[in-house]
Amino acid sequence: MASLVESPARSRERALLPFLFLLLLLLSPSLVSAFGEARRIRMKEEVRRMFYHAYENYMTYAFPHDELKPITNSYTDSLSELGNLKLEHLPENYKGSALTLIESLSSLLVMGNKSEFERGVLWLSENLTFDIDARINLFECNIRVLGGLVSAHILATDSKSRLAPGTYKNQLLSHAADLGQRFLCAFDTPTGLPYAWINLKYGVMENETSETSTSGCGSLILEMGALSRLTGDSRYETAALRALRKLWSMRSSLDLPGTTLDVITGEWIEYSSGIGAGVDSFYEYLMKAYILFGSDEFWDMFHSAYIAVQKYHEADMRTGKATYWQLTSLQAFWPGLQVLVGDITAANSSHREFFHIWDRFGVLPERYLLDHDALHPTEKYYPLRPEFAESTFYLYQATKDTWYLEVGESIVKSLNSYTRVQGGFASIRDVTTMQLEDHQHSFFLAETCKYLYLLFDDSFLVNENYIFTTEGHPIPIRRWWHERLPQTYIPTNWTSFKSENHPNPVSAMQSQVCPATSTGGNTGILLESACHIPDMRTNHRCITHEECGTDATSCRQRMCSMAGYCGLWFRI
Repeated sequence: MASLVESPARSRERALLPFLFLLLLLLSPSLVSAFGEARRIRMKEEVRRMFYHAYENYMTYAFPHDELKPITNSYTDSLSELGNLKLEHLPENYKGSALTLIESLSSLLVMGNKSEFERGVLWLSENLTFDIDARINLFECNIRVLGGLVSAHILATDSKSRLAPGTYKNQLLSHAADLGQRFLCAFDTPTGLPYAWINLKYGVMENETSETSTSGCGSLILEMGALSRLTGDSRYETAALRALRKLWSMRSSLDLPGTTLDVITGEWIEYSSGIGAGVDSFYEYLMKAYILFGSDEFWDMFHSAYIAVQKYHEADMRTGKATYWQLTSLQAFWPGLQVLVGDITAANSSHREFFHIWDRFGVLPERYLLDHDALHPTEKYYPLRPEFAESTFYLYQATKDTWYLEVGESIVKSLNSYTRVQGGFASIRDVTTMQLEDHQHSFFLAETCKYLYLLFDDSFLVNENYIFTTEGHPIPIRRWWHERLPQTYIPTNWTSFKSENHPNPVSAMQSQVCPATSTGGNTGILLESACHIPDMRTNHRCITHEECGTDATSCRQRMCSMAGYCGLWFRI
């Protein structure tokens, strides 16, 4: 995955390994065999059984608490623990908010279970409350709870899944607005950057930490923006957008953000930049906000940020000097994002790097140190994360290459072999021993099962274009999202364009667009890769590598040859 983990210090042998591995994959008969319709249907049904095994055990042993403990058939009220690594300031009387049910609603509808979806919606409508003395992480509560409620409300009022007349009166939207109003106090800072932690009942507590992450400030715009469009109350979108703009203004001269910062002073605390924990969804939401809301401002931010991260990978934001050379499970969202951008070749290369690690261990460990060719000594766990399945789904949607169905089947088999227990699905504490941990995370139902199901059956997507939030909650891409924006904000760029055949903006993924290709017809729109950096000279002559740009198709850095021309040469 040269576009993600390329290191100037790679030896000749290490530089050739990804290409040799790719060649072996292409030649392997087991991976290029036909994936027939009967096999696809069988895998779809297997994923459905996985979801219901997890869901029904949660409903039996944990509901209405937050998450299931599948080994002991018990529960955890974990909303106040998410992101709270030291488990500080835990509430005494908090009894759960049915977190896993909220997370499961859209998955139920994706799998066609309208009756259980309706039952869950009505229970939450009548019983959910946020007037609770609980300190929660703003980012986690936003993507899981607010995102789940907003998405479920849209699906509940959609003509294809509309609930029985009189049974639903927008209660989930009312709950979402209540939660959104409780969020607003977090943004009351000198910088407009939100506190990472608030008490749902009492707001920001005295002596609350002012430290937060880039993701925590920059991954709120989809959910809060959608809430504003649904309610007509602009405060949510305004607060999220102000924070995002402030965060973007804090980037370095290299267009790189750091990982952690202070919301009061607006100063960076941790200068490491990358696409993993603490930063990942920042990049994701810039691109998805552009597709969903259409503002060129989001595209301009994303384009600069994407080029920078392609160039520097994981580095010090101030100098560009490499900090880590690693693969982490959270980074596995990146190939899916590259698909949305239209960089299919680069996405395929990135994805195969992650598949190599998955295939080696049976699951994807939390952190793998590439420079040491070894697992991180303490981060050897796999908590049922969805990112690799997510990228596999996106790549299959873009290419229809059945190899990705083979990968999906491998994921399903691993999950059933290593993580399935009688009471649900358990996280893995150590991938070297496959020792289990008594925790079934809500995102297993919201994302992992959903993306695997959509990989084998995408009928949910046939009549509607959706953007999936970082927690896997679908929000439709519709013309009415743009009605309150100036006409100039309607996207006309290559990633989201309008034509006679596509009157509404559609994403590169849905159009199956590859880099540097034309939309066809009479539009004449060139769909060019976002990672493309042109060579310094139009005749491609050069003296040093720095005079060469980035290839539009592969997103690899072009090199200056001995003959003095820029091209895709091996650096020996």
